[in-house]
Amino acid sequence: MDLFESAPGFAEGAPLAYRMRPRDLDDYVGQQALVGPGKPLRQMATAHTVRSMILWGPPGVGKTTLAKLLARACDARFEQLSAVMAGVKEIRAVVERAQASRASTLLFLDEIHRLN
Repeated sequence: MDLFESAPGFAEGAPLAYRMRPRDLDDYVGQQALVGPGKPLRQMATAHTVRSMILWGPPGVGKTTLAKLLARACDARFEQLSAVMAGVKEIRAVVERAQASRASTLLFLDEIHRLN
């Protein structure tokens, strides 16, 4: 596959950044102190047990990608909300869906500092 073809799982013509995203923790570049062999996030993924955490950093450093990779490694559903647009009602809805399905769910709440 070359850089301008769509990667498996992405729609034709998806942006390059989406097509080039890592597909597992082994492909994730950086943060080896957290995702490297035997390190905390790798251990959580291996145990299929991701705990609550806050990922902090400037836009574009890979916070969302890392959360998606952790969800995939744990065979968990990935739910993403933005605190700019969502409130307690939407968060509760995600929790209720997770409880109803009994499936592991990873909620990524972006812009959490804006949550009222």
